[in-house]
Amino acid sequence: MANSQQRDRMKNGAGFIAALDQSGGSTPKALALYGVDASDYATEEEMFAEVQRMRARIMQADGFTSDKVIGAILFERTLGEEIEGRKVPEYLWHERGIVPFLKIDKGLEDQTGGVQLMKPMPGLSETLARAAGQGIFGTKERSVIHEADAAGIKAVVDQQFDVAREVLAAGLVPIIEPEVNIHSASKSEAEDLMKAEIARNLDALGEGHEVMLKLTLPSRANLFADLIAHPRVLRVVALSGGYSTDEACRLLAENDGMIASFSRALTQGLTRAMSDREFNAALGGNIDQICRASA
Repeated sequence: MANSQQRDRMKNGAGFIAALDQSGGSTPKALALYGVDASDYATEEEMFAEVQRMRARIMQADGFTSDKVIGAILFERTLGEEIEGRKVPEYLWHERGIVPFLKIDKGLEDQTGGVQLMKPMPGLSETLARAAGQGIFGTKERSVIHEADAAGIKAVVDQQFDVAREVLAAGLVPIIEPEVNIHSASKSEAEDLMKAEIARNLDALGEGHEVMLKLTLPSRANLFADLIAHPRVLRVVALSGGYSTDEACRLLAENDGMIASFSRALTQGLTRAMSDREFNAALGGNIDQICRASA
């Protein structure tokens, strides 16, 4: 059963969710933007150690506080890491008052039918049990929609809800993320098809089940108002999808009831070479801007 205090925070808290779940595929790019070149690490272990140091620096920063950041999404390897002698999920909740989530997808299949489905997730039940045991509130799982292909979009959303039901059965709250590519020539049409499929699946959820949605900022403001108001939806959050911090925040501010769950927009402008004072100031500026847009 999901933690009731964490659920209340997710339902009613003011602020946004920080996406700190860079995986093996996205980590090199995230590190490069942070000023860590590929020549700075020789193995995958060293690469993940670098990104963990970056994450820890963010989570310990002065501005990374529960009055602005209500949740944080973690990469699975982060469950084995510690900050100040505490496992990361425990540190986030008990030291910072920030609700921890876990990215559970294993990446994307090759594109087919205008979409990329999630790869199989072997050992998912064990992962969910481990997450629940470490105080994780919910999960996040991502697919990508590239074209307004009705069959492809139905397959993406159906797969998302199949996984969501397994997450719910484990006592966790799923963040369903069928990302629509912001560069898609049929983005608006794809969003309409996706919204209809999500609504259909929400209506079929059992009594007492709640999910969260993580959606691309829509081409038409307030497109997702009906989903935000749906009784099976705990919260709807927005992904930045490659937009700059300024653009992502501008678009988010146009959508009532959505809050941010940004990754690249959160870390924009941060570098390893910064002093702690410079780092805290830059991160604090990003956090304040994203928080205002989420209000």
